[in-house]
Order: sequence, then structure tokens, then C-alpha cells
Amino acid sequence: MSATPAATPVVTPLLSEVDPLLQRLGVPRAAYTGGTLAARSPITGEVLAQVPQQSAADAKAAIGRAHAAFLAWRNVPAPRRGELVRLLGEELRAAKADLGLLVTIEAGKIPSEGLGEVQEMIDICDFAVGLSRQLYGLTIATERPGHRMMETWHPLGVCGVISAFNFPVAVWSWNAALALVCGDSVVWKPSEKTPLTALATHAIAQRAIARFGADAPEGLLELIVGQRDIGEVLVDDARVPVLSATGSTAMGRAVGPRLAARFARGILELGGNNAAIVAPTADLNLALRGIAFAAMGTAGQRCTTLRRLFVHESIYDQLVPQLAKVYANVQVGDPRTAGTLVGPLIDRMAFDGMQKALEQSRALGATVHGGGRVEGVGGADAYYVRPALVELQKHEGPALHETFAPILYVVRYSSIDDAIAMNNAVGAGLSSSIFTLNVREAEQFMSAAGSDCGIANVNIGPSGAEIGGAFGGEKETGGGREAGSDSWKAYMRRATNTINYSTALPLAQGVTFDV
Repeated sequence: MSATPAATPVVTPLLSEVDPLLQRLGVPRAAYTGGTLAARSPITGEVLAQVPQQSAADAKAAIGRAHAAFLAWRNVPAPRRGELVRLLGEELRAAKADLGLLVTIEAGKIPSEGLGEVQEMIDICDFAVGLSRQLYGLTIATERPGHRMMETWHPLGVCGVISAFNFPVAVWSWNAALALVCGDSVVWKPSEKTPLTALATHAIAQRAIARFGADAPEGLLELIVGQRDIGEVLVDDARVPVLSATGSTAMGRAVGPRLAARFARGILELGGNNAAIVAPTADLNLALRGIAFAAMGTAGQRCTTLRRLFVHESIYDQLVPQLAKVYANVQVGDPRTAGTLVGPLIDRMAFDGMQKALEQSRALGATVHGGGRVEGVGGADAYYVRPALVELQKHEGPALHETFAPILYVVRYSSIDDAIAMNNAVGAGLSSSIFTLNVREAEQFMSAAGSDCGIANVNIGPSGAEIGGAFGGEKETGGGREAGSDSWKAYMRRATNTINYSTALPLAQGVTFDV
């Protein structure tokens, strides 16, 4: 199935760009040649490199090195640890253009999004540097005279990070920057779909460590490239007390119980079937722009992508035709081409999943705008699609489940209570938004009786979080939080301390025990 307008022509070549790019980023050729993992670009579908993979035994050895590093790193003062993260931010600034380009090549993002992801890494480094002097505990009022009670925070151990293809480098930085200032070491297992960006990021981090000096022990930042089996090593190893895992809800269902079985902490960032409500008072021009980015940005492959849209019946016939026109005319093609806003899907599996969801929608009688494969761009193994706008009569079928592709389901609603109920009527609980100028509706949406998501926005879409706010969601999104707020506490352990500076020994709650 093809669609109009025609896609932008592909810009070539890619293969000749990648080796000099990786060399500029400091990646040894041995790290991306002669291996068994084919690193592909979704832009053309071509193989860019053959990356050597680590075994389960290699992963265990990396964890061992990281654990030994933690035993030394935990004794380095936190502000000194922050200095390493400051240097990491400097190295990322110097490499921003090249690393952003590599994100575009390997993940298919348009250049502003590739560069934006690296900027997000820089921002979290800035945040973490300040945090290194703010790992505060409390002084607590005690009922016993001559005593002082307080809480202190200590480094936890090895932090495991399992990241996904759609944010191939930012997710590592959210965890690593905080973990480092908290006194933890880090072992990273990136998506097997985006190993080159991980290799480049690791090389950048090693430059920061070299500048930092001997206080950074060997093994502080480890990278393991491979398949599911080495991720399972991270999940099951008792030397990894905290694991951040980003991926599907199905992945979380497998990971969560295994972490719980050994009483490890899980920072789970899972699915997000995100919704927006467009109320009768909404600024429709603002809403149109907010919806377009949230639904089509990154080709619908963000965990915060807008997937469900509830439009009040009084403005439905005004907004939806305008939205359909935007969908029909948005430029799809090689993300490196000027004017392109929608790049490729990551692979054939993503394309097949999208087509299956659209078939299910048509079977329900939905009106489907777009959604077909775009011809004339990339090769046979590159999957470009027109974003799909699907008008449903009822909130049902595939709209209730996340499809990681640019599909936006649109449903009419009559009351704000009904719209909020539909917002909450799915398993995931990551992000949500409402477009309204009615303060009562906005406050109701953000109240305890409103959106049940970890992120609830007003007059912006659900996609595009800043590092200053804790990122994550509820229900089947896993409950994890990264960046911002007090998420640093996930990487540390708390101790409550009571100090008796008197000569007496009073017991709490009036208990007596005289011997």
C-alpha cells in the first residue's frame, strides 16, 4: 500500500559516513568490526557495522569489575564524584554534533531530535552536578532527652541499566549521571538495535574518566553488548541491587518478578498508551500543533507518544478535518533531508505491528487516514509509513493497547468525566494531557480524581519531558521514576541513626527494662 504525497528522496551513502564518525567519537574499530551483531540503519536498512557481542560470562565479569569499583567509589566524597559528571557533560558538549548525527543514523530520528537527545544528556549532567552537594538527610525530632535522631543516605551498589532503541543514549545518562554522584557504579546493556550509539557514548565517558584521574576506579562504567541472555544476567545477579529497565510492559512482567524474588529495586519504564483531551474551550491552533508533534514525532516511537485523542463533540468536526490535513501533508522521508518531520520505523517488526493494528481498526468500522508504506525512499529493508489518523466510533479494540508506531486513535466525547474515564481505561499510566482554557476542567484533570498517569499536562501534549521533573508512570508503566525531583533516592540506601549523648538510657514509647 502506498500513499501520497511522495516521500523525500533518500540521502546516501551511510556506510561511508559511519566509520569516520565513530573514529571521531573515539570508538576503537575492534568494537564495531568482525562481530556477529549487525548494526543497521533504519534510514536505508543497510548494515553499518558488525559488532562483537559479549557472553553471559563476560557480563558476569563486567558486574564483578563494577562491584569492585563501587567498593572504592563509595568512599569518594559526593562533590568530588560530581566533578566526574561535570567532565562528562563537557565531553558530551564537545561531541554533541557527532553523537547527535549517530543517533539520527542508527535510530532514524530527525536531526533536531538526535541533537535534542544529546542535549538531554548534557542537561542531566548539569542537574546531577548540583545534586552532588544536595544528597540531604533529615534531622528528626526524638522523644528521648539527650538524644539526636537523623537519617543519612549511602551509596547502594552496582546500578544496572537496560535501555531501548528509541532513546538509545539519553536513558543511560538519566541513570548514570545520578548513580555516579550517588556513589554507584554502572553496567549498561543497550538495545541490540542501537549498539553503535552505546559504543560512542561509552568512549565519550571514558574520556571524562581519563581527565578525572585516579579517583575513578577501573570498572566504574561498564558496557555489555549482546542479546537477551546478558540482560538476564543483570536482572538475576545479586551484586546488582538496583536495575533500571526501559522497554515494553511484557518485558517488565518478566523482569519485575525476578528482581522481586531477590529483593532488588526495579526502576521500570514500560509502556505508555498516552491520551490527550481537547475540550470545548481549547485553543485549537495550539492543540493542533501540540497533537502533531506528540503523535508523529520520532515516527510514533516514543514511550510518551500521543496514541489516543478524545475530542469534545462540539468541536470534533472543526478539529479533526484540520488534523487529517496535517497528517496528509507532513513530510515523510530520510530524516537527514531538510523539511522531513517523520523518519522511518525502526524495523519490519514495527511495520507489521502497525499494519495489524490498522487492520483491526478497519474491522471495527473505523475511518483510517494514511498508514500505508511510503515507497521510493530507502531500500527494501527500510520501513517508512505515513502516520495514521484513525477515527473510532467507540474507545475499543487496538486503541486499548500500545502499538509502537505513528497511529492516533480519535474518539468523540460528551462530558469531561467520560473523557477522563477513557483516559484512565487502559493498562499503561505514563503520560496524559488536556487542552482547555477552563480552569475547572484543568484542575479536575490534575486532581486525585483526574488522570491516573505519572505525567499530567495542561495545554501541551504528553510528549517531551524535561529532566527537572521525575519521569515515569503508574500501573503497567511500572512505577519507576528517573531524573528530577527525589529520584536520586532510588540509587541510595537510607539509614536512620540515633545518637545518645546523655548518661541515661531512656527507651522509646515509655518501655522500661531495668537490669
